[in-house]
Amino acid sequence: MKKKSNTYKKSGVNIRLANTLVKYIAKKTSQTKKTGFDNIGAFGAAFDISNEKIKDPLIVSCTDGVGTKIEIANDFKKFDSIGIDLVAMSVNDLIVQGAKPLFFLDYLAVGKLNLKKTKRIINGILAGCRLSGCKLIGGETAEMPGTYQKNKFDLAGFAVGIVSKKKILSKKKVKNGDIILAIPSSGIHSNGYSLVRSVIKNKKLSHKIQTQLLKPTKIYVNEILSLCKKNLIKSCAHITGGGLIENLERSIPTNLSLNIDLSKIKIKKIFKWLKKHNISSSEMLNTFNCGVGFCIITKKKNIKNIKKFFTKEYEPYQIGFISNARKRINLKGKIQW
Repeated sequence: MKKKSNTYKKSGVNIRLANTLVKYIAKKTSQTKKTGFDNIGAFGAAFDISNEKIKDPLIVSCTDGVGTKIEIANDFKKFDSIGIDLVAMSVNDLIVQGAKPLFFLDYLAVGKLNLKKTKRIINGILAGCRLSGCKLIGGETAEMPGTYQKNKFDLAGFAVGIVSKKKILSKKKVKNGDIILAIPSSGIHSNGYSLVRSVIKNKKLSHKIQTQLLKPTKIYVNEILSLCKKNLIKSCAHITGGGLIENLERSIPTNLSLNIDLSKIKIKKIFKWLKKHNISSSEMLNTFNCGVGFCIITKKKNIKNIKKFFTKEYEPYQIGFISNARKRINLKGKIQW
């Protein structure tokens, strides 16, 4: 009896299907911002920075994922916006230093490649790149049977930006008397989802709650870079894992203090809903953005000019100030749940 031959496909890896995906991505990326190179499918990706016209340029790089929000996407079978989250998590970090996003690379690992599902994820990544003005120039899709279950996947992203050495944002510029402006989030963004999943386990959720749980992360690139051009920002913070206080603390010098009025925070409904599920106020504040997706530290006189760059939905508002107080973090008031 003739033995059946072993093949890569039989072991769970379909190279032909992966090549079909690469061609799809190449076609899609050809419709976006040009790099001057045909990168998709190549061994490496090139990007021409000669057109940037930036004096004394610095390259800034970031990498991130979307955590267990991917499990929510899997549970609800909705994959159109998780790619926007992936791009947002990295480009929102880039702009903390005033860097303009140039290009993005993604890493997608799957148990079994599902072309329809993967295309939806890739389309979300492309949408995120368009929103942030950068180009998807490459990446990796890994089919890993045995490591991931059939319908499971993971995502990681890598972004590179550019900024002039003289224009880079730094906490060194922050002074006593500067104010802290909060910019609203679109929702939960991409942090704290292990706690979210614990809350919703075995619960029947309304369509409205499902939509809120998967609402894509707000990309702040256009607004923040516009403010940088006008020299209206001293320092800023992307409010991610660790919440408002921990991330703001990273954005000021060690000799200065944060003074925050918690009662000023405009809490979004989804956080009020989560809070009802036996989560303490301190746990909420340390885990979620609680309605504040990004913060700006600036001079008080700049508030009026800064607000001009935002829509009403994302209009910044003051939640605190910087001082020389002995205590590093000074909180007052209570969050209005």
